Amino acid sequence: MDPSHIFGFLGAVIEIALIDLLLSGDNAIVIALACRGLPRQVWRRVVWFGTLAAVALRIALTALAALILNVPFLKLVGAVFLVAIAIKLTAPDAHRETHNAGQRYGLWSALAAILIADTVMSADNVLAVAAASHGSYLLLSLGLALSVPILIFASRMVSHALDRYRLLIPAGGALLGWVAGEMAVSDPAVKGWIDEHAVQLATAATFIGAAGVLAAG
Repeated sequence: MDPSHIFGFLGAVIEIALIDLLLSGDNAIVIALACRGLPRQVWRRVVWFGTLAAVALRIALTALAALILNVPFLKLVGAVFLVAIAIKLTAPDAHRETHNAGQRYGLWSALAAILIADTVMSADNVLAVAAASHGSYLLLSLGLALSVPILIFASRMVSHALDRYRLLIPAGGALLGWVAGEMAVSDPAVKGWIDEHAVQLATAATFIGAAGVLAAG
């Protein structure tokens, strides 16, 4: 193979990985919040399974990205799910069930939270990585796989910070609420009306989402 083709291929893989990482900061927070309180062995399993499954879902979503983003009310429903997850993850007793090292419910509950939240938040992200992959599922798969260990490392660092600085827990939940607010106002069913009649609502929705999670959590 021509060396220029090899470098071009590797460059595209790294580009996809960097784009995914830049757009996935909130995913690291979800992983850290979902795994808060889990024993170390269980934490590792949840993070690896959850991240790998999320990457597989993202690859599948890329093929449907254009269709998904144009379905009315889908983002609104996703925003509601994300707010509900954020409240659950930041509530004081959210991880009471995970203190027992052998409990299966804690593992599956954390996995479900990671997968649902990642699926909800990935709709916009997949457009960027799809464009960078130029229709190649091999490039897409390798680029997303390259981002996995970095994302896991980042979530581990965030998890340590959450354990050490407890005030970061509601801050993380508020960030997810903020993302949910942005998602809601970008839904095709309401975006046109908001842009024409209530531009301020687009900004207010992010604050409402963050404040709602803080108040409920």
